[in-house]
Amino acid sequence: MVAALGGLARRLGRACLRSACSRRWASTTTTTATKPSHPANPSPSPSPDHITLLGTAYPRDRWTNVSPSIQAKLGRGLLTVPNHPLRIIKLRIEQYLNETRPGTDPLLAPRAFAIVDSLSPVVTVQQNFDSLLVPADHVSRQPRDTYYVNQNQVLRCHTSAHQVQTLREGHDAVLIAGDVFRRDEIDASHYPAFHQMEGIRLFSHDTLAKYNPEIAGSPIFEQAGSPTYGETAAKQKSHTALAAAVVERDLKATLDGLARHLFGSEIQVRWVDAYFPFTHPSWEMEVLFHGKWLEVLGCGVVQQQILSNAGVENKLGWAFGLGLERLAMVLFGIPDIRLFWSTDSRFVSQFSEAAALNPGANAVKFQEFSRFLSRSKDTTFWLPSSGFEDNDFFELVRSIASDLVENVQMIDSFVHPKTGRTSKCFRVTYRSYERDLSHEEVNLLHNEIRNRLAADLKVELR
Repeated sequence: MVAALGGLARRLGRACLRSACSRRWASTTTTTATKPSHPANPSPSPSPDHITLLGTAYPRDRWTNVSPSIQAKLGRGLLTVPNHPLRIIKLRIEQYLNETRPGTDPLLAPRAFAIVDSLSPVVTVQQNFDSLLVPADHVSRQPRDTYYVNQNQVLRCHTSAHQVQTLREGHDAVLIAGDVFRRDEIDASHYPAFHQMEGIRLFSHDTLAKYNPEIAGSPIFEQAGSPTYGETAAKQKSHTALAAAVVERDLKATLDGLARHLFGSEIQVRWVDAYFPFTHPSWEMEVLFHGKWLEVLGCGVVQQQILSNAGVENKLGWAFGLGLERLAMVLFGIPDIRLFWSTDSRFVSQFSEAAALNPGANAVKFQEFSRFLSRSKDTTFWLPSSGFEDNDFFELVRSIASDLVENVQMIDSFVHPKTGRTSKCFRVTYRSYERDLSHEEVNLLHNEIRNRLAADLKVELR
């Protein structure tokens, strides 16, 4: 759920809990309509009626915007590749949350989190948005941000899309991991396919009483109409202040320990108040890393309505979410998010999950192999009167050049003083991690991008 928060959170994948935590959720409404408008230019496909994803054919409609380059990422299974750094981070998180730790404090006891990591990334709009209380007019629903399979199905934007499903299966403690997809800008830390992991933990009255004996003889839910019924900054309207405080304490103690497990026992942690539609109260956890505060994850107390919708009664819970790429880039010193998808054996061979899972093991630092020369090309165009989104341009570039594009940066934008027309200039930087790119190859790619720009996005090239 909080994985919906996305990315490290704010930069990766707008990843963690998303790949951009609060940036993704800070705005609760769009500025136009209560229903997202369909994409103007669906990606071409060999079949005009269906799109095939992971061997299943789905009906195509005006909403379909999953490009062939994204289709090629489905089923890669990076979290199952031995010694892959993303798999290592996932296993280290599982190791911490499920290992037996010494001490008498129940907050230090293992939780027996179930592991859910093989669910299909094709989910319904209801799973991806509605079940998490994302407003119907929220910007995250727009096709400029989300990959629509069709009007009713999407590629999940966060692992939180499976939260209600897993809770209905009866789990009180569960970790959900998988690949997620979001249309995004192009640079070293953003990629349209990335990986999230989230944890959910539920508490019954008896469980909370073990943490705080005062709860044993007290309710954990307020009665409607009582003087203390109502939402505050510290609790939801139906929660008692004491129960909410115990859940918060457990959440922060658990994640503080996780941060020390990943970054080292001396790491400094701080909590920043945040907003997410699916939790209240909510926080972002930051760590002081190399002299700078780094956002690691988003978390909070699960909205009681979500639990009720999942058929969970008489329990409270917390959830957290994080982006695995962000953590791996920071802990292993990986400079470019494209490397996680590389098939070059020089990448994965640098890592060992057996060594990384040993207590007290130091993280191996990535040793960069040969970097080939980059080649940059600029393209300038007048925008159409309406309908142009930067993300549409980024997606078009990716659909043509895929991982041969290292960066796309807007280097100029101005409005003509007489006509009022807007002009933008983007610099596209091409570089492969696996081979040198010739001038001829780059020119062909860039010319195709320019031609598609005019045809698909209705811009006027300059």
